Amino acid sequence: MGVWSDRAAGLALGVALDAVFADPRRGHPVALFGRAATRLESGMYADARANGAGYVAVCVGAAAGAGLLAERAGSPLARTALTAAATWAALGGTTLAREGARMASALESGDLRAARARLPHLCGRDPSELEAPELARATVESLAENTSDAVVAPLFWGAVAGVPGLLAYRAVNTLDAMVGHRSPRYERFGWAAARLDDVANYVPARLTGLITVLAAPDRRRALAVLRRDGHRHPSPNAGRCEAAFAGALDVTLGGANVYGGRVEHRPTMGDGPRPQVGDIRRAVRLTRAVSLAAAGAAVLAAWAVRRVTSPG
Repeated sequence: MGVWSDRAAGLALGVALDAVFADPRRGHPVALFGRAATRLESGMYADARANGAGYVAVCVGAAAGAGLLAERAGSPLARTALTAAATWAALGGTTLAREGARMASALESGDLRAARARLPHLCGRDPSELEAPELARATVESLAENTSDAVVAPLFWGAVAGVPGLLAYRAVNTLDAMVGHRSPRYERFGWAAARLDDVANYVPARLTGLITVLAAPDRRRALAVLRRDGHRHPSPNAGRCEAAFAGALDVTLGGANVYGGRVEHRPTMGDGPRPQVGDIRRAVRLTRAVSLAAAGAAVLAAWAVRRVTSPG
């Protein structure tokens, strides 16, 4: 691979694959993992933290083990190809930006029914009673949070831990989406998945905030909002991303969110007006800019790590 390590080259190729092919409608590796995890849950479930911790250990351990086997591929070319495939499977940035653009198109045309139908592709809020401004806010907040979860975090773990890091992170994030949310069924069983997801996203969320500041039209304002409001969100990570986006776009995020009949009140972040329909495309452009910067940084970091750690 010349001066480029197989890991760096694989990450770059994986980013390119995501840009071209995005997420397939059927047969995505993450969906296959999710189905396997659902079957395992049926055999391991009990209303206890210990069962949930064991479930997470088996699922994440299997993903990391598969990654370790891939890292032992004999030739640099094989390792590059496997890293590219794992990167593509772990990334969701292209699909995220496309969903944001589709939501913008639906709202710009005044089609509330289509916009409400699209919101579950972005987040878990109940869209049935939301009007255009609240749909816009939900979209901007989802773009902010998922820029970290779907782009920066997998790239970070891919750069520092290769294929095992990519697969283990995506397993952790998928399990959090499956069982980590608060509900009577998963209050105890999903505790380990939720906490591990918080740990896995701690550094990437803060990197997302900093990259967003660098990509913002007014960096000083974006940094000020990030520093002032980033810790106010109930999530230890999502608030860093949302506050940075609020400052970069000069809007105010936060408020009441409805999840399956349960209302959660989130602190406000930012100083500008509430997001409007026109702000969605600005948020999509910001997501793409942050994603591109994160991809470049991850490739360079992987190359630098390999150069430092390679013998000779």
